[in-house]
Amino acid sequence: MTIAEDPACAVAQGETPTAPQEPRRLVVVFATPVATHLQHFGRHLGYTTVLVEPSAAMSAPDTDHPEADHVVTGAGEAGIDASTDVVVTDHHRPELGPILRDVLARPARWVGLMGSPRHIGPHVAALGELGVDEQTIARVHRPIGLNIGSRTPPEIAVATLAGLLADRAGRPGGFRFD
Repeated sequence: MTIAEDPACAVAQGETPTAPQEPRRLVVVFATPVATHLQHFGRHLGYTTVLVEPSAAMSAPDTDHPEADHVVTGAGEAGIDASTDVVVTDHHRPELGPILRDVLARPARWVGLMGSPRHIGPHVAALGELGVDEQTIARVHRPIGLNIGSRTPPEIAVATLAGLLADRAGRPGGFRFD
């Protein structure tokens, strides 16, 4: 097979369009360092990025969020539809339960919450207290991203986005190519 016959090589050489054909929306919840990197890299991957930040101080018009295409204060304003991936970047915020409840009431393609897999996520109790059923709570992925040993905000963002791309393509991620 020659380079011209291999579609992957053609993309790498810039011979075919690299932008995704289907619409992609990345809703990032809470303004954190990881959120900034998710939005930056997400835009390069063809996502329209939306930051949901309920704190008035963090979402005020004079607050700078240059990586986000849009900044809103609630999930209802984020345009969540079946092409939307939602990543919650802080599991300690008091607004976690209500924000996740509102996200889960919409037809998001994928919903994930950052956090350690070593203990039960705080979202489980927060959503349960709001009357969200177990089946709906189970839609929240945790942990998120590929297990690449990421430690810094940019590494966490790359691992998360790589996991989303693998999921969209129906692939397991990592270096297995089965």
